[in-house]
Amino acid sequence: MPRRQTIHPIQLALGRNVRRRREEVHYSQEELAEKSSLDQTYISGIECGKRNPGIKNVARLAKALGIKTAVLVEGVDE
Repeated sequence: MPRRQTIHPIQLALGRNVRRRREEVHYSQEELAEKSSLDQTYISGIECGKRNPGIKNVARLAKALGIKTAVLVEGVDE
């Protein structure tokens, strides 16, 4: 039987931040993927809290979204 994946609250918070900003700038996941050189399914996984991106990918997302990395990770430790 497959193990159920536990989603960490930090991953959920980061995913919410990514989705919120992506929607603010009116990008689809595909557009963000293109601008950040990441795969659309990877971005979907981040937004759902299923992926735990490394800092380099977080920085790539922030740059593609036109914000500083610190803004993108704001509140993820709470």
